[in-house]
Amino acid sequence: MNEDIHTREREEMVEKQIEARGVRDEKVLAAMRKVPRHFFVRDDLLPFAYADEPLPIGDGQTISQPYIVASMTESLELRGGERVLEIGTGSGYQTAVLAEIVKDVFTVELVETLSLKAQNLLRSLGYGNIRFKIGDGTQGWAEHAPFDAVLVTAAPYEIPARLQEQLKDGGRMIIPVGSSIQELVLVARRGDIFQKKALYPVRFVPLLSVH
Repeated sequence: MNEDIHTREREEMVEKQIEARGVRDEKVLAAMRKVPRHFFVRDDLLPFAYADEPLPIGDGQTISQPYIVASMTESLELRGGERVLEIGTGSGYQTAVLAEIVKDVFTVELVETLSLKAQNLLRSLGYGNIRFKIGDGTQGWAEHAPFDAVLVTAAPYEIPARLQEQLKDGGRMIIPVGSSIQELVLVARRGDIFQKKALYPVRFVPLLSVH
């Protein structure tokens, strides 16, 4: 019975929060309809699992607003066979959405407790195409580079050079940039040229670094 309710909540979330704001990529919409967001939120926040807002997940981190997850994913223009680097595993929700669409997800999280919790949850949900690393996201994951796409779920003051370097020629990165004022930036690599386009204002937690 509860699962029927959550299925309806996901359908309503996609229709009213995501499609209504212009997200059209069918692969993204299908992933948003499928991934059980209520598994990724704290028990005391379950009534708000499909609400149009970010929610705290502990350790000063958040699970992003559903529309932002869908919009950022769509901006990467994923076709299905890509290898994607995610910086900031967090709850694992965005990770799961990516894993529904692409071949392989490589996700990096600095906070060990969050990473281990996400690893357990995502494995219990049957995702076998995700690799996890506990470490400094600003350094990326060089041994698995280059990546077809990079998605960053926390905001640095400026785009880390290492993340740009690990982007494949022709690849795309979506990243929030700034401190008190932030913008979501799309980076497209063309050889050694990185074309940057600011999309819209956002508010993310800061991207933590050990340096």
